[in-house]
Amino acid sequence: MTKDAKADFWDRVDDVQAGMLGLTSDGKLVPMSPNLRKTRDGKIWFIAAEGEEIVDSTSAASSEARFVIADAKSGLYANVEGTLAHDNDTEVLDEIWNMVASAWFEDDKQDPDLRLLAFTPSKAGVWLSTTSGVKFLYEIAKANLTDTQPDTGYQAELTF
Repeated sequence: MTKDAKADFWDRVDDVQAGMLGLTSDGKLVPMSPNLRKTRDGKIWFIAAEGEEIVDSTSAASSEARFVIADAKSGLYANVEGTLAHDNDTEVLDEIWNMVASAWFEDDKQDPDLRLLAFTPSKAGVWLSTTSGVKFLYEIAKANLTDTQPDTGYQAELTF
């Protein structure tokens, strides 16, 4: 069976509730919730607020950025590099808007402080692990009994 790591990555990002986003230039990472469009446009979207350092630092121009994911539920562990930019696409905002975002903005999508950020990945180092605890334990037991390596997932280097 051939593994399509890129498709697996996008499928799993869709299940991630939070990761750490930051600009490459300062090394500081902040928690952010990723959003994907149904059409999978090759971007990871974030809903943020004016006044946040990462928002203010990208207001004039796009910046090199990093998104780090360690999510056991989706089985995705990744260090994703790319560019982060502001985007004013109201169609995207309408599509990705959710109850979590609504809790942070008093005036919902019309809040004057709301900012939409688009992260465009360029490359990533990923580990796509099994998401089943039972399968993990089975693989460990099997490896110990047969003196083989357990199949608990796979690693990949992705270029987007």
